[in-house]
Amino acid sequence: MRRVTKLDKARWLVVYSTDLLYAMGLLGLVQLYALRTHGVPDLVLAGAAALVVLVVVLAMRGFRLAVRGAPRPTRLLAVAGVATLLLAVLPVLPTIPIWPAMLAPWLRRRTVWLVAAGSVVLVQAVITVASGFQPAALLLQALLTGALVAGVPVNLWLWRIIKEAHEGQEARAMLAVSEERLRFARDLNDLLGQSLTGIAARAAGAEELLRADPEAAGREMFEVRDLARQSLREVRATVQSYRALDLDEVLASVRAVLEAADVRCAVDCDADTLPPETRTLLAAVVREGTTNVLKHSKAEHCTITIKEGILEMTNDGVLGPVGDHAPDGLGGLAQRVRGAGGTLVAGPTSDGGYALRMVMPA
Repeated sequence: MRRVTKLDKARWLVVYSTDLLYAMGLLGLVQLYALRTHGVPDLVLAGAAALVVLVVVLAMRGFRLAVRGAPRPTRLLAVAGVATLLLAVLPVLPTIPIWPAMLAPWLRRRTVWLVAAGSVVLVQAVITVASGFQPAALLLQALLTGALVAGVPVNLWLWRIIKEAHEGQEARAMLAVSEERLRFARDLNDLLGQSLTGIAARAAGAEELLRADPEAAGREMFEVRDLARQSLREVRATVQSYRALDLDEVLASVRAVLEAADVRCAVDCDADTLPPETRTLLAAVVREGTTNVLKHSKAEHCTITIKEGILEMTNDGVLGPVGDHAPDGLGGLAQRVRGAGGTLVAGPTSDGGYALRMVMPA
């Protein structure tokens, strides 16, 4: 099951608030019920009621298409327009303003307002011819039309702003990862470029000496071997430095990520006196544990406690049975922790949660 994100919740809020605007059109059913006392045939009223529901449903569907960024649904708008025109014969005031609002995501603002004004003029003309000018009807239609034609574009604009902000956060995260990879690539390029150039030069010199002075060539090859070993040590040191994690930075990042996913995170850390190797291991375990929380649970609460070299990380919302740990996840980290003299255990709890515990020697 896909995890619900903040972007999903924002989309639901925008869509459902627009649905509420469109739902005002259902007040037309109340008006149709009142028309029964004016001698309008029940068959006509039933058909009009079906058209009212149809227009509201099509309007909600059209806005969802606009939120997805779909192309203009010409047929849907045309059907809703014909239904609105038929409703203008009675006329059904609460429902008619929906159609101009449906056009707002697809047409220019000026065009939409011209259509809205035209619908008001048309309906008021019908009312005036049938029963004389009614200021209350004009005021009601003007208010409903203004609210819908203004409210729908505002909701769509709000959704686009939220989406752009979310995409900007993802782009910044990807950029940070790319910059870190480029930095690592530059470090390796500088290191290996110099080392391999030296090895190549030494090997070429040994090749030239091989026939004339085999002993000198052998000594040169020993130098090549020592240079290769030194280069290997430097590469390992660079990789180890790259893998080193800052515990405080990881905890701050983990809290931000969890809270962004609507998981309340409480952190209690006292690890200033721990050696750097232990802090790095703790950071790696916390980061992997957070990944598991996001991927394998629907957690609402997560607690991270680090005291005296003991890490305890708990969360709720476990989904289904818990399998074995992957070798490139907690399984691999457990081996690293054991190699450092510590222990790492993780598993479900009796209250339906999940607990991870890591103990390092003092």
